[in-house]
Amino acid sequence: MANILEKALGFKAGEHSFRTEVLAGITTFLTMAYILAVNPSIFSALDMPKGSVFTATALAALIGTLVMAIYAKKPFALAPGMGLNAFFVFGVCLGMGYSWQFALTAVFIEGIIFIILTLTKVRSWLVNALPGTLKKAIGAGIGLFIAFIGLENAGIIVNNDATLVSLGSITEGKALVGMIGLFITAGLVMAKVRGGILWGILITSAIGLLIKDPATGAAITTLPESVVSMPDSVSPIFCKFEWSHVLSLDMLVVVFTFLFIDMFDTMGTIIGVHQGAGLIKKGGDEIPGVEKMFLADSIATVAGACLGTSTTTTYVESAAGVGEGGRTGLTALSTAICFVLALLFSPVFLAIPGAATAPALIIVGVMMMPSVKTIHWEDYCKSIPAFITIIMMPLAYSISDGILLGVISYVLCHAISGKFKDISITMWVLAVLFIAKYIFI
Repeated sequence: MANILEKALGFKAGEHSFRTEVLAGITTFLTMAYILAVNPSIFSALDMPKGSVFTATALAALIGTLVMAIYAKKPFALAPGMGLNAFFVFGVCLGMGYSWQFALTAVFIEGIIFIILTLTKVRSWLVNALPGTLKKAIGAGIGLFIAFIGLENAGIIVNNDATLVSLGSITEGKALVGMIGLFITAGLVMAKVRGGILWGILITSAIGLLIKDPATGAAITTLPESVVSMPDSVSPIFCKFEWSHVLSLDMLVVVFTFLFIDMFDTMGTIIGVHQGAGLIKKGGDEIPGVEKMFLADSIATVAGACLGTSTTTTYVESAAGVGEGGRTGLTALSTAICFVLALLFSPVFLAIPGAATAPALIIVGVMMMPSVKTIHWEDYCKSIPAFITIIMMPLAYSISDGILLGVISYVLCHAISGKFKDISITMWVLAVLFIAKYIFI
């Protein structure tokens, strides 16, 4: 059995804990399960059947995460990406006026291009071309980003027209649940309780049954009306591609935008989570197995397009499982099994509120911050780009924008200082491309 697990998932009995890996996988699932509710809701603006989109979302996540588990043997989970789904619906369809079939075709083409870029090792080349300083900054930036997502999900931080963001009503409703859950989860983690983050999610969900939303009067956590629900068919949206505009300029722009966001979101997640978990070897210059992780991501995107959903990408919430000790494909396999169960027990999984998973994201954000200790803050050529990378991820609400602006600032800071020998040809090329992206797209 041990040899099978090692060959199939990279799990080594003497080095890894079966219980830890499984708990880590469940934790990852619980922190990203919101996509099963959010994705159908977003796509309903296009009159796509919500039940079919729910099934497509779960299946795309299942396929991508299984490939990550068995082929890459890494503890990462995949699902249709937030931001990318919004661009699909509100940018391409409602904004540009194209059909959802047109957008699905663009996602499919993007996935094929991604596979080619991965097999030719272009994507891994880009990762290895990033300076160690930026890689460390990416880890910390993602930590702040996912913590910000958690604070927002719980209503602890809210939108405010006067100051952009402000403190929510933390003495009531979901914000109160989130605050209580944060300190419960923090206590469990500080006490080194096994599965502390997962227990935090479950306990916080239970507390949500006792606290009501002041606006609606309903409990923050609501018990589902049923436990089992058979999934809807994906046939209404399966492989519904539209090839009539495949050679148009708009198609080129849409494909390139999907490609750009997906590439650097995935790259940032992989680098950041590896940094946060201390898994990058050789002084931060090399990520083991990066080509396989990228290929899993590419295959998932193609599968998702065929099923009828937007770009499927590696989820930053995987950091929650890694924070619980997940290190192998067994973690990803456990997450994949949860997606299978979600297809059958969707009412139960969807009953877990965002306020209950928020504390997990905040604590994981803390776990990803130590990489900033090794940044040379006194060297402004390095620290300014690092700081821009870190701060722009949560403030721009985008991992990819944080990376792009970090690369641009790295090149400009070194060029202004006359340190041209520290700028590789690759970094020059990337900086020019990224500047062009902001100007023309």
